[in-house]
Order: sequence, then C-alpha cells, then structure tokens
Amino acid sequence: MLNRRLLRIKAIKAMYAHLKSDCDSISASEKNLVHSIEKSYHLYNQILTIIDEVRKLAVAKIEAGKQKHLPTYEDLNPNTKFVNNVVIDKIAECEQLSIYCQRNSLGWSNYPELIKKIYNNMIRSDYYKAYMAIESRSYVEDQKFVINFFTYELEDNELLEEVLLEQSIFWEDDLGYVLNMIVKTIQNCPEKKGLKLMPMLKSDEDMVYIKNLFCKALINKDKYMEIIVRFSKNWDVDRFAFMDHVIMTAAVAELINCPTIPVKVTMDEFIEISKYYSTLGSSTFINGVLDKVVDELKKDGTIVKEGRGLVE
Repeated sequence: MLNRRLLRIKAIKAMYAHLKSDCDSISASEKNLVHSIEKSYHLYNQILTIIDEVRKLAVAKIEAGKQKHLPTYEDLNPNTKFVNNVVIDKIAECEQLSIYCQRNSLGWSNYPELIKKIYNNMIRSDYYKAYMAIESRSYVEDQKFVINFFTYELEDNELLEEVLLEQSIFWEDDLGYVLNMIVKTIQNCPEKKGLKLMPMLKSDEDMVYIKNLFCKALINKDKYMEIIVRFSKNWDVDRFAFMDHVIMTAAVAELINCPTIPVKVTMDEFIEISKYYSTLGSSTFINGVLDKVVDELKKDGTIVKEGRGLVE
C-alpha cells in the first residue's frame, strides 16, 4: 500500500500547485490530490506487469531462434528457466491485476523499444546470468530472481522515466515507492497460492488523514504562516524557497490537527521530505523553525497528543 511519506509528498505537491495557481477552490484541488494518489496505484499495477512483457519478448526470441535456416544447438535447446519462471506465471495469471489494467487502460504495447532495452540490460546482468546458470529449479530461486529484477532493473532507467513522464505527470518521483511495494508483494506471495495485490491504502483512515491534512493546511495557511514567521526572525526568510513555507505549513497542520501522530514522527517526516523537494540548507532551516514552533505550541496547549505513549 502507499505509505504515509508518499501521501505527505502528494499533499505538499498539491498545496504547492494550488497556491501557485489561480485556483480558489480547495475542493477542486483536493480532487486533484486524490487523483494523484490513485495514479500512484495505477503505476504499481502497470510496473508489476512489465516483467511479463519482458518474458514475452524472450519467448519470441526463442521461437525466432528455432525458425532459423541453420539453427545452432543453443537455438534448438534454449535455456527456458526465465520464460518458465513460476512467479512470473503468477503475475501473468493474476485476474485482479489483469482486470485492473484493462479497466484503466494500462500496458506497454506502445513501448516495444523500452521492453527491448530492459530485456537487453537484464540478460547482461550478473543476477540474470547467475540465475540461468543454476540447473536446479525452485520456487525460492524464481521468487528471488523476480525480486532482483524489480530491485535492480528499473530504477535509473532513463527511457523508462521518459515513458512514465509521457504517460502521467503524476508519476514523477513515484517509481521508487512503487518498486518497494512490488518487492513486498512478491515476498508475500506463497508458492501454493496466487498473487495478491496490495490495497492502495492501509485503511480508509489514510485517505481521511491526508484530505484533512491538505484542507486544514490551506484553510489555516495564513494563521500557520504567522506562527512560522514569528520563529524565523533569526533567519533570512526571503532567501528560502517557497517550498520551504509549504512544507512547514503542512507540518504545522499535522502537528496541530493529527493528535495520534507523535511529534517526532511529524518532524522527522517533513524534514526528510525537505531534503529532496527543497533547496540545499532547507532541512536545517525547517528543523530550527519547527523546533521552536513545537516548544511554543506545546506550552500554550495548541499541540495535544492522545493515545497510548503520546500523552505527556
């Protein structure tokens, strides 16, 4: 399922887009936020199918080898370990995955060059060569190979990144999170059962949480910014990026409006996000300001935490 770090990132991006646009409807921007979350789940399903597309190319190459005018021994006796991988069978036979992809028009039929590039990279890799060299077969080996494919083959693939950006602007930066979901999906797939997809979210509470965070941050942005500016006096605020203020506004919204989330979790999450989505030095600035904000809001009772281990 999509984790809360990704949900926070989605909310921050949606806030940034809302505040930088002429849109005055929080409701419309909230719909865009939900759409971006749903698109991330589309990506999870689409990327999961890519290994079967690579296998189809491998099958086609085996058949082409057999049809040569003068086939070699290797052409007539190919190593079929990859094309007969039982975990890839589970992916290909997953009705839930197939229906989802058909319903949302997801697939790779328009990108044969991408599949070819991934295939060529894969057969040159050490993990592929080691897998194909082992004569024995086992479910554990097949499972490990598929995990290695999704771990090593798709990140930092420039052509894949171009294709994903072409298909959806909402998929920018999502691939790493989606690959982690896929690896967990494969790890949790037992030998005697079919593949089961992860749900989009852990529970309905996650959608309630992120909508609440997004709306509270925008509705109260002026009030929260007053607090932030008050504790930025020792910093040259004008030097820091607009994204810094968006991140801090979201952080203050979570600190105040999410009583079951520990202060440390909120602080750590938004500081970590700032390292990737704002400028050099932003995390230090945000950490310093939020530390003072937390101290003040705890003293005046604005931050109140509830639940086991949270009541101070």
